[in-house]
Amino acid sequence: MSGTAGLRAGLIGLGAMGRNHARVLNLLDGVELVGIMDPAPGAAGPAGVPVVPTLDQLLDLNLDYAMVACPTALHEEVGLRLAAEGVHALIEKPLAPSVEAATRLADAFEKAGLVGAVGHIERYNPSLQSLRSRLEAGELGDMYQVVTRRQGPFPGRIADVGVVMDLATHDIDLTAWVTGRDYLNVSARTVSRSGRPHEDMVSAVAALGDGLMANHLVNWLSPFKERSTVITGERGSFVADTLTADLTFYANGANTTEWEAIRAFRGVAEGDMVRYAIPKREPLLVEHERFRDAVEGKESDIVTLRQGTRTVEVAEAVLRSAVDGATVDVRTK
Repeated sequence: MSGTAGLRAGLIGLGAMGRNHARVLNLLDGVELVGIMDPAPGAAGPAGVPVVPTLDQLLDLNLDYAMVACPTALHEEVGLRLAAEGVHALIEKPLAPSVEAATRLADAFEKAGLVGAVGHIERYNPSLQSLRSRLEAGELGDMYQVVTRRQGPFPGRIADVGVVMDLATHDIDLTAWVTGRDYLNVSARTVSRSGRPHEDMVSAVAALGDGLMANHLVNWLSPFKERSTVITGERGSFVADTLTADLTFYANGANTTEWEAIRAFRGVAEGDMVRYAIPKREPLLVEHERFRDAVEGKESDIVTLRQGTRTVEVAEAVLRSAVDGATVDVRTK
């Protein structure tokens, strides 16, 4: 069953994420999924949607826009072709394997007057959407620190990038977006323990604008999955769990104590805890709705190609810091 006919959409790549994109696109109101490109023999999408082996054949279907879900190494080649053909594109994250490639993509779509966006899906997680609006409203007061943890077993689908480009780019993007602060410098360490050519664990410390500090712990070496964002500030801590889409606030308490040794330490006391009730819509569906709206010319909250390029720039600095053992400056010129 296809969404209401309107915009003609194509999908490039039927891997693990591609199949999810196919499911959502096939049901998206105002959009018709008219074709899928995947060179693998026997690749099959939703019933009634043709699968073709080449980009030329997909473009022959007269697309309005395309979802690019092929391996990262192919994003630039595919994206530049779409821009040249006048096709809007939503490109999976990371935007490209290098800043230079990401910049060429952003330039091409801007020059062609096309909508280009990056699939940083965590921005559409209900817990982070709620967190951002609460931070914008000043509910935390001054922000001090962001701590993200993104851990779990290795996903067999990833072959062309390491954990920094595949997973840490989520945390880099969401941290800058949620807080409204840009990265100034990063320092990181990586290890590769599983025999693959790329790093599978990273620990990074970063300085952001207005004195905000960030810590990112990301790996493919844990037997459990964890997706946590903790922001501590003047009035307490917000804890967002993007696996369950829960948001909890731990307030600083105002309890006094007569114990002199503790009272002399001017820290904070434990206060009330609030777990917010949040409508939990599927982030991938929201991401596609926002991009569809942008293609239709409506005001919409998408991750622009320039923002995606900036995330790649910070991720490259994380990898460079790990190699050089030095803090890398990433301030925008």
